[in-house]
Amino acid sequence: MRRTSRAKWGVWVAAGALAAAACGGGGTSGSDGAGIVSASWGDPQNPLEPANTNEVQGGKVLEMLFRGLKRYNPKTGAAENVLADRIDTKDSQNYTVKLKDGWTFSNGEKVTAKSFVDAWNYGALLDNKQKNAAFFQYIDGFDQVHPESGTAKAKTLSGLTVRDDRTFTVKLHQKFSSWPDTLGYSAFMPLPRTFYSKHAEWLKQPVGNGPYTVASYTRGSVLKMRKWNGYPGSDKAQNGGIDLRVYTDNNTAYTDLQAGNLDLVDDVPAAQLKNVKTDLGKRYINQPAGIIQTLTFPMYDADWGGAGKEKVRRGISMAIDRAQITEEIFQKTRTPATDWTSPVLKAAGGYKAGLCGDACVFDAAKAKQLVKEGGGLPGGKMTITYNADTGSHKDWVDAVCNSINTSLDNDEACVGAPVGTFADFRNRISRKQMSGPFRAGWQMDYPLIQNFLQPMYYTNASSNDGKFSNAGFDKLVNEANAATDKSAAIAKFQDAQKILAAQMPTIPLWYQNGSGGYSDRISNVSLNPFSVPVYSDIKVK
Repeated sequence: MRRTSRAKWGVWVAAGALAAAACGGGGTSGSDGAGIVSASWGDPQNPLEPANTNEVQGGKVLEMLFRGLKRYNPKTGAAENVLADRIDTKDSQNYTVKLKDGWTFSNGEKVTAKSFVDAWNYGALLDNKQKNAAFFQYIDGFDQVHPESGTAKAKTLSGLTVRDDRTFTVKLHQKFSSWPDTLGYSAFMPLPRTFYSKHAEWLKQPVGNGPYTVASYTRGSVLKMRKWNGYPGSDKAQNGGIDLRVYTDNNTAYTDLQAGNLDLVDDVPAAQLKNVKTDLGKRYINQPAGIIQTLTFPMYDADWGGAGKEKVRRGISMAIDRAQITEEIFQKTRTPATDWTSPVLKAAGGYKAGLCGDACVFDAAKAKQLVKEGGGLPGGKMTITYNADTGSHKDWVDAVCNSINTSLDNDEACVGAPVGTFADFRNRISRKQMSGPFRAGWQMDYPLIQNFLQPMYYTNASSNDGKFSNAGFDKLVNEANAATDKSAAIAKFQDAQKILAAQMPTIPLWYQNGSGGYSDRISNVSLNPFSVPVYSDIKVK
């Protein structure tokens, strides 16, 4: 999905009983003794339609609200069956999906094959303007329901067929051997009939089939999730609910945690990293995660994406002292990036250090030379745009600019350009309003090398914010997806990264660890490989 740290929501009306169960302070016990956990959060950009959420804050809610055919193991990241009883294929192109029995939505409606097929058709259809539509592109008929130009020529994907209540078939337009492992992503979640029949009401109070239900949401304040006692899955909530409290400054969230006014933060501010071990002791979490931080160039702007500008982009990359910044700013909770993926892919295969080559090696003299050969910075200076409300971005953006300024012998070459909120920041990017590089954190949707490359750099892909387009890159991605041999597929994806290294549409900065801290009122706290708290496992003392 996901763009790290995005909403046009109104106030969600709380169901009476659920509202009564809502608790204020961290760790307050509910009537069942399970208690409510308070956690820091940020307003998403869009409503919680599964196919329209491709950023972290909304993704956190969808992980609690829905369960799909598969789920990624909270410890290993492996794709494991949940509603899928089995997914069979003989040719890596035609798949038969058989569902488990006994699953319902929280409103009592049975989850059937049609619940998935209708949801996928809705997500793919151009008319519905879903940000994750591209995740359905390999299903036969996508070019008809979501053409690159013009209007949709069909309303449903020809590759989807409901066979019976528990069975549906999927025909892809090409072989895609790892396709089943993508199905834990939120875009592929099932939807109840009320999503279509009472869409406006559903958006105010979404109905899912996961371990929690939505009690209420006040934009800019708090989203209250409550345990669904009728949840049929094995990962039932171990607490009474989660209050996701909106913070526009993670330093404030951390202060509230220390003061006992908040139970959980999953983004320790950079300014607190020197003290966090002393402050929290064993209640501090720091672990590798499938997250990479990059700077993205607006390739649609001729000043940055025009012919010969790759030298400028490469020069800027070489002007950044990643080792110094990750050590001094992030206290080694980040690792300098040498490719466009993440070391967490080592176990599954896919990560190969050094694919960025010299472009990711700090060399001030070479940086200055390349920028000059490429015609210099547009207008003689550049800005790095970032959202100021989450993620301690100011600290590292200022450090990156200082490194660039020093390398180019120009104290005014680079300056940070903050945008007040993540939602506003993302909206500007979506409207192609960036006139210089901007920060772009990516959190994997599933632990496959494909997920780090195709959504970000494939032509017109869902999260290709810089609008990079390269026929050679697209060809290699298509060949990789079609390969039935895993090692051959990985090799193709790694070849595609060599094109990124030559063109530098984005600058890999560092791989990010997941970090968090929690109060002494809760226990059994962990982060999954995506750096998201496993909310359902948390217990209130």
